[in-house]
Amino acid sequence: MTSLRSALLCIAVGAGASTALAARDRPGPGDLQSTLDKWFSRASRVAPGHWGIAVARQDGQLLWAVDATRPMIPASTVKLFTTGYARSVLGGDARRSTRFLGTGHLDPFTATWVGDWSLELNGDPTLERPMHGGPTLLELAEQLRDRGVRRLTGPLALASAAGEPTAVFPSAWDRRHQGRYFAPLVGNVVVNEGLVTFSVGPGASSGKLAVLRSEAPSGMAELVDIKARTVAGRRARLGVQKTPNGHYVVTGTIGLSAKSRWFTLTVHQPKALVEAVWYRALQMAGIEWDRKAPPAQPAFDLAKPVVLAQVSSSPFDSIAMEVNRRSVNIGAELLLRWAAGMPNPAVLLAEHVREVTGDGNGLRLLDGSGLSHDDRVTPLTFIAYLARFPLLPSGRGFPMLLPTNGSGTLRKLAIGMPGPGIVRAKTGTLGDAANLVGYLGRPEGVLLISLMYNGSRVYTARQEQWKLFRLLGAQGTLIPEDTLGVGAQLGGAGDTIP
Repeated sequence: MTSLRSALLCIAVGAGASTALAARDRPGPGDLQSTLDKWFSRASRVAPGHWGIAVARQDGQLLWAVDATRPMIPASTVKLFTTGYARSVLGGDARRSTRFLGTGHLDPFTATWVGDWSLELNGDPTLERPMHGGPTLLELAEQLRDRGVRRLTGPLALASAAGEPTAVFPSAWDRRHQGRYFAPLVGNVVVNEGLVTFSVGPGASSGKLAVLRSEAPSGMAELVDIKARTVAGRRARLGVQKTPNGHYVVTGTIGLSAKSRWFTLTVHQPKALVEAVWYRALQMAGIEWDRKAPPAQPAFDLAKPVVLAQVSSSPFDSIAMEVNRRSVNIGAELLLRWAAGMPNPAVLLAEHVREVTGDGNGLRLLDGSGLSHDDRVTPLTFIAYLARFPLLPSGRGFPMLLPTNGSGTLRKLAIGMPGPGIVRAKTGTLGDAANLVGYLGRPEGVLLISLMYNGSRVYTARQEQWKLFRLLGAQGTLIPEDTLGVGAQLGGAGDTIP
């Protein structure tokens, strides 16, 4: 594999100047270099700004580039690194657990748990997600019921094996993003990806209070206080305010003939939401919970808590695929903390990237999701990572963790290609960045592509990136999975790093 230092010497760096490389290596049918030249001539004209581009063979040898050593804002393409790093630490089969811990004993006569108890939440990105699947607190409650528990007393106590049971905004995130639906609180205490969703409809007649029609996750309805009134007509003028105790107050008016209005909001008091969801789960499992009564105390002290119930997430690879497919910021941050711990997990992430690529020029990573505007990565660093990481034991089949064309953030690439599986790539988008990085299968071999744009024409730049992938993938072939039968070079058996 060409070393990064040698590759750097081959690149003519200059704003807007493209360089055709590796003339001795066949670029593939259809004159790849001419196609790239023509494409960039248009893209740089309709989307002026800073472009950084690198196109390489599967072994990392560059075929074409524009400012490939320019440090640029990577946005969500950072998740490509995050999932690779976390997998190298945790393994593809790792799972995150949520547990019910108790110190005491079960009273056989009243079926009451006598002693202290707590919920141990460990930052499972998939916990309590009605729309996307994952373990639920109801499953935890049902296990308690199966052990004979029919009554709990005392307030909710939270614990975490991964540190303090808290959730905060990552300090690297821009304040204008914090609290928006794509940037919720991150921490060990999280359910439903830090979001609540509910719908409000009109009451039975004018003058009546509006009514709650749906809720997610189940149980959060107790946090919704409706003060909005029903009026004549079809229009709805509803607003939602958050209160310090974790509630959501719905105000305004909604017409008697109006359709229900949906709200998706970030959780601002995670413990309040956990308590509401847990209360509903216990009800559904047939367990009474007296939250105001003091905990029943055992006759003697038992210092060590025991696990009375436990649920686990899907395997790591399944979580990583979804984080990349939907570009879930909270999921990426939780995977990074799961692997690196605290307090500075991004430092270990950057070290991982340097170790894999052999070069850290221009690299700066402050978070695991790419939501920080201060992150910096060069197009060449992405190419080196795409080429090298699948050759490591922990990187086997790594391209399969990225979404394929037609799915998730690549859904617009469903058109213009023979079918799904031609592309495995990650997008990254902010107000001033549009990036697309990944693998593209062609008859003559897999291409590694890193398209990075920083500027004000984000939408136009993304459309041009789609166009290039369609041009290069029009006659594309499936990217092989990592199987011994295929012997795929993207992490197949017998590959080593030179």
